[in-house]
Amino acid sequence: MIVVTGATGKIGSETVQLLAEPGGPATRALVRDPSRAPGGSLPAAVDIAVGDFERTDTLDAAMRGADTVVLISPPVPEHEIAVIDSAARQGVRHIVKITNHKASESSPVDRRRDHARIEAHLKASGLGFTLLAPNLLMQNLFAFTPMIKQTRGFVMSAGDGQFAMVDSRDVAATAAAVATAPTGHAGRTYLLTGPELITYADVAKALTDALGHEVEYRRVSPTEHRAAMVRAGVPEPVAASNTQMFGLIADGDAAWLSDDVDAVTGTAPRNVRTFIADHLGAFAQES
Repeated sequence: MIVVTGATGKIGSETVQLLAEPGGPATRALVRDPSRAPGGSLPAAVDIAVGDFERTDTLDAAMRGADTVVLISPPVPEHEIAVIDSAARQGVRHIVKITNHKASESSPVDRRRDHARIEAHLKASGLGFTLLAPNLLMQNLFAFTPMIKQTRGFVMSAGDGQFAMVDSRDVAATAAAVATAPTGHAGRTYLLTGPELITYADVAKALTDALGHEVEYRRVSPTEHRAAMVRAGVPEPVAASNTQMFGLIADGDAAWLSDDVDAVTGTAPRNVRTFIADHLGAFAQES
């Protein structure tokens, strides 16, 4: 039995879908809100467990009988540590955790310090583990869709920083491959990227070519970008954290490539043009 937390999110929902394919392992999707459970699109064989990271009894019930856990959630240490401890109590043997490539206790970035704390607890738990560290997710581009439709462009404070954006479907495929046969991946960290280094100017060019009209990448300062996010309804702490991350991208923090997706799954990762073609309706203006 494989348990997937965060089963309604970008990576988690796709991981469940892959594991639930005919001939796949017994799979349990852990969700907090049953109304968001992806049960309508999943085979009946998938077990939907309703759980709360702050309620030990619900976690223990979800982990019972499981061999492997795919741990996907915002990096709130208390939450992920609770899952790890529950997994240990219930006899789980392996955890596949989504993390950050620069998780460090001394990082100036809050979320990276949080990931580092969780990783340390996982390594001390005695459980087998595998860490998956994706670059930027292509699905994050969906946050631009209202602006692209309204203004034929998007704003960003990442300058000309390069990144190897990866499709969450490829992250999920890697997670599913590891979870299905975890022994061969024990103790490993995989860096998950797309096939090439690109910039947001390249994203704008790909959108322009796909949509048939210009999509402009409008460079703004970190202060301007933070204010724009707050005006759009993003909570101030989240806007501040996002601005910090975009500044790191501008400084080259995400300019790294890896062939780990291909190595683990046997399939090359999608590029951004394929992603846009697959989701063109999300970016196109309504006629």
